[in-house]
Amino acid sequence: MRQKERPWLPDRKIIGSRWLRPLKALRRLRALTVRAAAQCRIPLMKPPKRLLSLIEEGLIDTVVRQLMSGKEAMVYVVRCGGETRCAKVYKEATHRSFRQAVDYTENRKVKNTRQARAMAKGTRFGREAQEAAWQSAEVDALYRLAAAGVRVPKPHNFCDGVLLMDLVTDDQGDAAPRLNDVEFTPIDARAHHATLLLEVVRMLCAGVVHGDLSEFNILLGADGPVIIDLPQAVDAAGNNHAQRMLLRDVTNLQTFFGRFAPELLHTSHGHEIWDLYQRGALHPEVVLTGLFEHKHGTVDMVSVMREIDDARAEEAARRLRMQIAQ
Repeated sequence: MRQKERPWLPDRKIIGSRWLRPLKALRRLRALTVRAAAQCRIPLMKPPKRLLSLIEEGLIDTVVRQLMSGKEAMVYVVRCGGETRCAKVYKEATHRSFRQAVDYTENRKVKNTRQARAMAKGTRFGREAQEAAWQSAEVDALYRLAAAGVRVPKPHNFCDGVLLMDLVTDDQGDAAPRLNDVEFTPIDARAHHATLLLEVVRMLCAGVVHGDLSEFNILLGADGPVIIDLPQAVDAAGNNHAQRMLLRDVTNLQTFFGRFAPELLHTSHGHEIWDLYQRGALHPEVVLTGLFEHKHGTVDMVSVMREIDDARAEEAARRLRMQIAQ
């Protein structure tokens, strides 16, 4: 009598074995993953080295394909259980084309004074700490903005320089395109412009300025635009360049959508938003008009020179503290 076949179960040697060599276990785990993916008809690619640790930890099951390669990171489509997500693998500082300008890192907090001194001196430990702070800035901003209701990808985990988050998709379930890859009618351009202005307002109400917002880091999802790429986000209250960055973000939106709806080029939403923020009158439900009356008057040169002298004195004091610390 033919024995009834039992359903296939994973070998116990793979799990919890102390004597099985790690390389052999990894190969067997890979074979099991390939077999399961073949049954589900999921195409596979060879996992990049930076994602192997996440596979071993069970945070990622399979790597489907590379989605994009940007100036600061590589993005992959991955499978996590029954969900499809994206994994953003940050490039090392030596391989990035985007530099950590002082304007972006101003007033960013570090864990202790040792890290602060090392970062100021530019030591190897300081560069590593600065790199970690640069990467974690996007994670912190995503969680902060998602909690505030801003249209950003939902973050799930951050491990070994890899950020796991929701994959933004279009109506067909494919990866959503960037705004710069889409042509708009005047009606759609005005609608998306208004939506993104409200997202800029929500971000500012949460104390965050994107700092590099443009048509290249906004995706057009099935339910509207979604803002991505936030490692250069700055604190609105603690960064002296926040106003300039917000005005630039809003101007970028105005310039892009103005190609399809030229009347948007004659609005002043950036100045209006910042003025409301300074006066404490900004809130997520605010109605923007696009109108702002610039105040003109004589320049107080005495005050300007005083500010310059104060900045010079502050810089001299900072350099002196650095020399004493050395």
